[in-house]
Amino acid sequence: MSRAKLQFGRFDYAVFSASIMYALCSLSIPLMIVAIGQALNFPLDQGGMAAGGSLHLTRSITMLVALMLCGTISGRIGKRLSMGVSLLLMGLGIFLCAFAPAYWVLIPCLLLAGFGEGICEGIATPFVQDLHPDAPERYVNITHSFWSIGTGAVVVVVGGLWTLGMNWRSILGGLGILTLLTALLFLWRENPQKRYPERSAGVGFREVWEYSVRIVRVPRFWLCCLMMFFGAGAEFGLTFWSAAYVQLNFHTGVWVAGLGTGAIALGMFLGRTGFGYFARPEDLRRILLFCGLCTIPVTLVLAFLEPGILPTPLLFTLLFLLLILSGIGVAPFWPTAQVYGVTKMPELDSTMLYIYFSAMGIPGCGIFTWLMGYLGDHFGLKGAILVVPACLVLFCAVVYWECWVLEKRRSLRQTRRAAREEERNSRGENPERRLKNFEK
Repeated sequence: MSRAKLQFGRFDYAVFSASIMYALCSLSIPLMIVAIGQALNFPLDQGGMAAGGSLHLTRSITMLVALMLCGTISGRIGKRLSMGVSLLLMGLGIFLCAFAPAYWVLIPCLLLAGFGEGICEGIATPFVQDLHPDAPERYVNITHSFWSIGTGAVVVVVGGLWTLGMNWRSILGGLGILTLLTALLFLWRENPQKRYPERSAGVGFREVWEYSVRIVRVPRFWLCCLMMFFGAGAEFGLTFWSAAYVQLNFHTGVWVAGLGTGAIALGMFLGRTGFGYFARPEDLRRILLFCGLCTIPVTLVLAFLEPGILPTPLLFTLLFLLLILSGIGVAPFWPTAQVYGVTKMPELDSTMLYIYFSAMGIPGCGIFTWLMGYLGDHFGLKGAILVVPACLVLFCAVVYWECWVLEKRRSLRQTRRAAREEERNSRGENPERRLKNFEK
């Protein structure tokens, strides 16, 4: 079957830009975490990894709160304006981080940025679905690929400026201003001929509560939430700690360490773009399970790679190849699991489903990022990397249970129900059949 040509408009490019800035704001601190730790008195190589991981864990708290509220927020002001507000908060939080005099000051700044990131995370996918309701699985994957472009931009922009001698405070301040300017793409007055197609009517707290009650009563919803939780843990555990892992374990500078993050970003871009162009709704479950299973051995090899086992050029070639393959493997987890869950539960509100799936993914990012930092303080980041394949194993187990065991059980129940119905018909116990016989 031929695929329809992809078409993009003004608001597609706006959400692409938002995804890039979201990635820049989220990953600029992880890329410079070693230098920030030294400047604010929590050096990573002296027991500060747990403190570094806690930065994203605390950030995840307000992200989760924002995700719980963004259904009401978008219902009141619409998805377009909600995206603009999210970028304003995100940019302001990162801008204030540039002036933090101590570790504890970073926390409230990142909490503010996290609230904006939570709104963006919850609204961006349904925003794209409103634009392209006929093929959301394609456009959602492509939109999420711009997160990967933003990740690569972190390496080029942040790493490049760092190499040129710019300090981390100036870099964060510049990113904050750029994010604030990006918000204008959503807040600027709309062209009457090119209005954003808001497809959901304004809803209040009561409607959101009713939608939520319906959703949480569905068992499949909770299995999809577990997919998001473990998949996000694997993806962001790699993304957050990759630069520090390369810098500390292989004794490199910030630029080379950033290339590690860039390698993951390249893999994620290739994966999400490829799945966006070629994935079909019936392929989603196979994509999730196949990618999860293939990425387990890749991350295991990554965990046991160390300096001295190979000549330096070959060692770094293998290292970056493994990071690229890891990026390809985890690429579909977040967008594809969301779209899969929505397509499997069409009777439920899609916007609320996207929001709640993200709300389960964000704790996975924060908890496993902190856990890797905690384990890194005791066993080093090489040992902490083993958290990633553990997440992948659990992810695959949940996908298998949801996709096959649950489906087989449902199919078996339907077969038994049909058999009982046929048996009643043969005995004349079916009420409709008895009525027809009576009429005869």
